[in-house]
Amino acid sequence: MPPLTILDLASVGEGETIADSFAGSVALARLAEETGYQRVWYAEHHSIASIASSATAVLIAHIAAHTSTIRLGSGGIMLPNHSPLVIAEQFGTLATLHPGRIDLGLGRAPGSDQATARALRRDPSAADTFPQDVMELRGLLSDESPIPGVHAIPGEGTHVPLWILGSSLYGAQVAALLGLPYAFASHFAPQELHAAIRIYRERFRPSPELAQPYVMAGVNVIAADTEEAARAQLQTSRRARAKRFFTRADEPLTEAEIDAVLASPRAAAVDEMLRYTAVGTPPTIAAFLGDFARDTGADELVVVHHAQDVASRLRSVELLAEASDSSTAATPVP
Repeated sequence: MPPLTILDLASVGEGETIADSFAGSVALARLAEETGYQRVWYAEHHSIASIASSATAVLIAHIAAHTSTIRLGSGGIMLPNHSPLVIAEQFGTLATLHPGRIDLGLGRAPGSDQATARALRRDPSAADTFPQDVMELRGLLSDESPIPGVHAIPGEGTHVPLWILGSSLYGAQVAALLGLPYAFASHFAPQELHAAIRIYRERFRPSPELAQPYVMAGVNVIAADTEEAARAQLQTSRRARAKRFFTRADEPLTEAEIDAVLASPRAAAVDEMLRYTAVGTPPTIAAFLGDFARDTGADELVVVHHAQDVASRLRSVELLAEASDSSTAATPVP
């Protein structure tokens, strides 16, 4: 099995507070550090009641202060929401405080709906300049600023490792062109996984940062002590997704309405997002992830542990660690 990274969405379960979520994220990162995971990443999402990682750099700083060795980073920062200079300063600060431990994964989606994107003051055309913005950010983190008279302080000279994140063929092409490692979001957008990996590898251009293509692929994990418990958590995850994606105008679906969605053809959309989901006890999980790694040829897997509460999520992290030797890399890790 390839090295394992965790994508922690700082989930807020039913009956939990955001403070509970943050405490759970600290516990999760400490457990991941103890059990040999490669890194833990946090994603920039906005205006989603069940995800508390919106201030991504701030959360990374908090987790880094409560851990010692594990790599931490963004999976990812939605760069069109920000100026490259601000992100260079934020992650330059993190890299200065925690040398050798910080990754910067970059995406171009808003991480929100259209109304929230407007509230972020995001320019509707901002995504069009994503490759140029990545190059500017890369330069600001290098030894020589690409903009005369402008310097990322802190940030300049830190060479924070950049990753390109994507759920379509576009990100694969950008990562290949720039010679950066590529992470595909197959944990929620599985349709173009194989095509994106193929394009990335075929078009990859070596860079000072990376001599050969390096692929990370996303997988959902629901590990529990019994198959029955894992299957029950899967149904909870299905219900949560149906509630999130079919709710309109801030009027959450009732339990009966969720039942109706999941009993209708609309459930196919929910289940398609969960196509790459390992569910069960450690042997079942290990077999699924091994098959997935062989099928994709991924150099690293990013796993998203879905559970209804912090305790169940931590148990899933622990069980997967028991089922895999996630501390040994088969290939050089960026």
